Amino acid sequence: MRVDAHHHLWHYTPEEYSWIDDAQQVLRHDFLLADIEREAAAAGVDASVAVQARQTLEETHWLLGLAAHSKLIQGVVGWAPLSADNFPAILAELRKNPLLRGLRHVVQGEPEGFLNAPRFNRGISALLGTGLTYDILIFPHQLPEATRFVDRHPAQFFVLDHIAKPDIRHNEFDSWNTAIRDLGRRENVTCKLSGLVTEADWNRWTPAQLYPYFDTVLDVFGPSRLMVGSDWPVLTVASNYSEWWRIVTEWIAPLSPTERAHIEGEVATRIYQLPTQQNPED
Repeated sequence: MRVDAHHHLWHYTPEEYSWIDDAQQVLRHDFLLADIEREAAAAGVDASVAVQARQTLEETHWLLGLAAHSKLIQGVVGWAPLSADNFPAILAELRKNPLLRGLRHVVQGEPEGFLNAPRFNRGISALLGTGLTYDILIFPHQLPEATRFVDRHPAQFFVLDHIAKPDIRHNEFDSWNTAIRDLGRRENVTCKLSGLVTEADWNRWTPAQLYPYFDTVLDVFGPSRLMVGSDWPVLTVASNYSEWWRIVTEWIAPLSPTERAHIEGEVATRIYQLPTQQNPED
């Protein structure tokens, strides 16, 4: 089964998506369920995980509602106020929906030390025993802080989004390589191979520029802790859905069938606890 472990959906408004700047005008419109279902069908994707793009409970509930009526979306990584005093009550309510498979906060936009905050860590501790993952969205300079953060929660499952977003356009590699190898020693961290084309030069990138980063995370995490996500529609500033999957398919071709199956879908299915097969009568 091929699983897209990371895509977004949205009703676009400039106020709610202020991070979409003039250079990303291709993203300034709605991207809805029918759109991702069409893209996934063309690329042979069987299931997906929808991930938050706004930090609101409203969006989390909206994504869960879409997933309830979709054969494609098998899980949602939403947002919730992990630092709030009433987070346990919010979490209890969210968990009533079995399609919620994890939570994420946009830590890449937070100041240094955010992952050290006691209130935030208290929220992460509340996830223990729920079966929910926490997706880590950071930049490379935040990797050491993220490693210390993970060490405070050794029994919690974490997913590193976009391999920590190395600046491929400017050949950032050595410092990222060192830091991600340290994080990768933590067995409770899985890595998401996603979001790379948008870290390269949007107009001039080549697969050959991406593959050293692919190879590194394969070496660090191994096939049993590596999953693939499209980061659609964000990737459309530099590529398209089918092209991304073609690049991944070509890269994993030399691997064994078992290793390919891990990366293409089995890891995402296991970590996010997705259904192992879909009922054709649904």
